[in-house]
Amino acid sequence: MPARSSVFIVDDDQSMRTCIKRLLRVHGFHSTLFDSASALLACGDFDKAFCFIVDINLNGDSGIELCRHLAGSGVSLPVIYITGNDSEANRAAAIKSGCVAYLTKPFAALSLIEPIERVHATAA
Repeated sequence: MPARSSVFIVDDDQSMRTCIKRLLRVHGFHSTLFDSASALLACGDFDKAFCFIVDINLNGDSGIELCRHLAGSGVSLPVIYITGNDSEANRAAAIKSGCVAYLTKPFAALSLIEPIERVHATAA
């Protein structure tokens, strides 16, 4: 089985995906980018990932529902949710789903890097 070495990033905002990819690269992490829930599902190569970063609002789709679908299909990886549209309902659903972090855009770089480092340390 290939080593889990990538963070899978799902966000419909290209500039956000690019910024996160650059941030992760600076901290020594590889990332794979997806612009939609359907793009991630079409990939299907989840053995390469050790973590997901998922936008809660994916151009009409729910990032939380995407992760529930993945979990129901046997894909169980730590999730970091990001959102530019914070609400009590989103926060509660994200926390209930077992995410390792819930970040509101804009967020500090370290608030994203710290949970990724923790997850990576336990995956290694």
